[in-house]
Amino acid sequence: MNEQDVRRMTAEVLAGIAPEADLSSVGDDEDLREALDLDSMDFLNFVIGLGQRSGVNIPEADTPRLHTMRSLVAYLCSP
Repeated sequence: MNEQDVRRMTAEVLAGIAPEADLSSVGDDEDLREALDLDSMDFLNFVIGLGQRSGVNIPEADTPRLHTMRSLVAYLCSP
């Protein structure tokens, strides 16, 4: 999976959870929860959706590592 794949998948998963959220307005280092106004349940569902779509097992303990687009891309693109 490359960066473009992760960004596209992220936008698709987000659209299913918070259709009004505009990922394109969020900087790579901004906190996704804050910038997209996601509550803890929405963010958890977002992370679960990313795991399901990507096939990557994302343990709950790793959730804090996924709070920015840059960290999310790095996590899902790593081998």
